[in-house]
Amino acid sequence: MRVTLALPRELGQSEVSRWRELQEADPALDSPFLSPEFTIAVGELRNVVRVAVLYDGPDIVGFFPFERHPLGIGKPVAAGLTDAQGMVRAKELPIDPRRLLKECGLAVYEFDHLVSGQPLLNERHERHPSPIIDLRGGYEHYTDILREHSGKTYKTTLAKSRKLQREAGTMRHDYATTDLTPLHTLLGWKTDQYRRTGRTDRFAHRWIVELVERLLATQSDSFAGVLDMVSVDGRPVAGHFGLRTRTTLAGWFPAYDTHFAKYSPGLIHHLAMAEQAAANGIQVIDMGRGEKEYKDKLKTGQLEVAEGRVARLGAAAGVHWMMRVPVRKTRATVMANPFLLKTADRALKTYGRLRTVLQG
Repeated sequence: MRVTLALPRELGQSEVSRWRELQEADPALDSPFLSPEFTIAVGELRNVVRVAVLYDGPDIVGFFPFERHPLGIGKPVAAGLTDAQGMVRAKELPIDPRRLLKECGLAVYEFDHLVSGQPLLNERHERHPSPIIDLRGGYEHYTDILREHSGKTYKTTLAKSRKLQREAGTMRHDYATTDLTPLHTLLGWKTDQYRRTGRTDRFAHRWIVELVERLLATQSDSFAGVLDMVSVDGRPVAGHFGLRTRTTLAGWFPAYDTHFAKYSPGLIHHLAMAEQAAANGIQVIDMGRGEKEYKDKLKTGQLEVAEGRVARLGAAAGVHWMMRVPVRKTRATVMANPFLLKTADRALKTYGRLRTVLQG
């Protein structure tokens, strides 16, 4: 195996087409976060992004997109934002992970959403569920499953939708719009949510806002940014921005106007989004790793992603282990314990309320 390194913008059309061909040949890789368009878009905004191109003789047999940080620390492209990470390669290709790191000039590669079937995986890595809405049988089949397993949630959501329309006006759902105005409304809601719950505001980073704007403008059969918004009487109520391949929609940034919170607008929106997604050929909505009540109510299955690292022997790997691994294990302990998780969440929300008051 021969490896060459390139900046994403240096990839030619033949390389991009080969990347897409390898991706579409393996269902485990059917995530827009693993598409060449995503890596190229991030690479235009972050100079730490690289792509390792893997060759078997003259033939390209794989791509490994990553970010290279100081001391040879490797991370997934747009680390902290993505719900699917890893290599795109021919299934039969044998990979020595540590040799790959050496060829890429990396001491460590750290990940938290590595998809299944990756040669970077080993038995020590932690596995986590990534809930999905399965639409392969169509929207009606999906709602039949909801009625059976989450009947109360489904009926209550429909009732609240009717009440919302009685009290606020006619509902409209715009799916796959490319208008920047509703996008910025959505991002404003998301910023408020981050602050309210004590989380870091991702959209305080200009490059992330610009990335989302660029991805919304990217529209093709195999990859696109998908923005949809539910409104009543012309007023936006709830929405979502995500990415899609031909058949998978990756949930990314859902949010709603808290003035309508009593109507459960997030659930109303997700049902509307699932219906339109199914009508547009989407077979799976991947809601992403993470414990959220709405995911438990809406999911009909799950994928699996892994968290951990691959490292070569050396000082940089040792420093990275001391800085990152104990923190990650502590976080995993909290996430796995309902009492600790509830306590931490309550503390973050209290911090968020205090921060909002102090900031006026």
